[in-house]
Amino acid sequence: MKKMMTSLLLAAAMMTMTTACSSDDPLTTSGGTTILNGGDEGDNSGSTSGSSTITGGGSSTGSYSEMSTFTVAIDKTTAEPTDVATAQYPEASDAPSANTFGTTVNIDMTSPADPGVAGVTVTIAGNDVTVDHGSTEGINYVVTGTTTDGSLIINGKTNFGLTLNGVNITSASKTALDIECSGNAYLYAKGSNKLNDGTTEDHKGAIFAKGKLLISGDGSLEVYGNYKNGIHGKNSIVIEKGVNLYVKSTENNGIKSGGDMFINGGIINVEVSADGGKAINGDANVTINGGRTTVIATGNGTWEADETLSTGGDTKAAAGIGSDGNFYMNGGELYAKATGSGGKGVKADYEGYITGGKIRIVTEGNLYYSNGTTESHNYTGNTDNLPSAYTSSPKGMKMGGKDENEVAYGGPLVISGGDIMIRTSGNNAEGMESKGTLEISGGSVLVYAHDDAINSTGDMTISGGTVVAVGTNNDAIDANGNMYLKGGTIIACGANGAEAGIDIEEQHKLYITGGNIFAIGGRVDGNLGSTSQGIVSASGSVSANGSVSIGDGSQTYCTFVMPPVNYGGSNTIIISTPELKSGSSYTLTSGSSSVSVTASNTISSGMGGGMPGGGGMPGGGPGGR
Repeated sequence: MKKMMTSLLLAAAMMTMTTACSSDDPLTTSGGTTILNGGDEGDNSGSTSGSSTITGGGSSTGSYSEMSTFTVAIDKTTAEPTDVATAQYPEASDAPSANTFGTTVNIDMTSPADPGVAGVTVTIAGNDVTVDHGSTEGINYVVTGTTTDGSLIINGKTNFGLTLNGVNITSASKTALDIECSGNAYLYAKGSNKLNDGTTEDHKGAIFAKGKLLISGDGSLEVYGNYKNGIHGKNSIVIEKGVNLYVKSTENNGIKSGGDMFINGGIINVEVSADGGKAINGDANVTINGGRTTVIATGNGTWEADETLSTGGDTKAAAGIGSDGNFYMNGGELYAKATGSGGKGVKADYEGYITGGKIRIVTEGNLYYSNGTTESHNYTGNTDNLPSAYTSSPKGMKMGGKDENEVAYGGPLVISGGDIMIRTSGNNAEGMESKGTLEISGGSVLVYAHDDAINSTGDMTISGGTVVAVGTNNDAIDANGNMYLKGGTIIACGANGAEAGIDIEEQHKLYITGGNIFAIGGRVDGNLGSTSQGIVSASGSVSANGSVSIGDGSQTYCTFVMPPVNYGGSNTIIISTPELKSGSSYTLTSGSSSVSVTASNTISSGMGGGMPGGGGMPGGGPGGR
């Protein structure tokens, strides 16, 4: 990090939790606690006699072996999860259960004909079918059949039902399903359905909806956007439990919502390949309450000209989810992947709130640079004096941004639950960032990043849950405001050399009032405000999957197991738990070797002496990371 930063190192362990332990403070148990490198089944290896073991069955289903290797792929067959939050809608009256449609209007796209239903007009021009129910209520269009060069246009003023029952519509020129009705459209997929748009006439997407669009059903719907978006809703979009939805766009976004977007359930897979394209793009808030959503963006960054800006434009990156408002995750599962330069897994312009559910994010792209004339998809130059408009950094999750005057806006990012795992591998790729404050009070957060694993522009507070952060080429946890460690398990692995496990901006401080902390990294340069618990410091090396424990001779307080990353040579190691008292002596153990250490209320690289085994932990390999 920059020399102006003050660094505090903390480092690495992994845990799984039993339901018998509090998720807010899972390590504070009578008799001591063991943090294990266990998988979903609960591996008990490495536990210390006299300590209580925390094994599988809690909120975290991830393991160390997954952190650096897991991936995200399209999956249309795995059942949607049952762990869901309460369904939400733009308005309570929009819920499908509050709307019924008893008048059936049958439309056969293979051989279209007017069924002669009162209150509905049907116009047929070749293979293009236009229906209009005006102000008639209770209409349910049931559409079947196939057309290789046609479209269905729906006009009206009231809410209506639309059942797609084995329909296949391909338009050679325009929108396949054009819903111009200003009322809500309740689309129900039955059987297998497919929609393709054309490329010769200007339009928004393969499906366009003027009013609110609510998608449900017990069948499947495939949508292919070849001109702009796959699905374009001018208003809000809701996706319900049961439907199997696949959307692919090669030119812009997969699903574009002009209002709020709610995913209450379903099996949703979205792929986009356009530069700067978003798999799911919301002009307002994006909320996930249930279902299994997979979003993959493979496009690179691009330059978007804007003469109103002093820079003449701004860089634009692809993303799995892009929200112009806030991002909410309350239940269900989200799998996001971005492979292109500057790509992001989840990005919201303002706030982010995660209360539950499972999140897996992968980014593989490098830093994108463009000034409107010259561009690079793997920029390695110095960015300190560049306008932020010229670059787009790949990030797993980002809340907020910078305005034209380089002032950060947006945030906070608040995590109170959930099972989160993020992996980034490209140049300058951070794991999780908030341009405002960042708060973690519960859940499991595992981040394995090329650059900073977790970063906040404002204050950072960790008061519960499990946080495992690995920054392979930079800091693990980096706060540009104050940092408050109040509880939970804080796990941070910074890179060797000048990087740190926890980095605090020079004008701010670290305050410790709780939490089980184990840290390793290249240095310690602390700006400690205060601590209510003792801190033990040592130096040495730790091999991948090696274990370190701290106790008082009669019992072991904590045993930490390293992730699969070697720390060779001399590294600064810090341990702090609520049981440690400044001035008291403790036993620090690695394998079969032990050494006596004294806790302090300061952080010092020279405190505590070497690790057991002659100045370095046994098994530490040669060289640094």
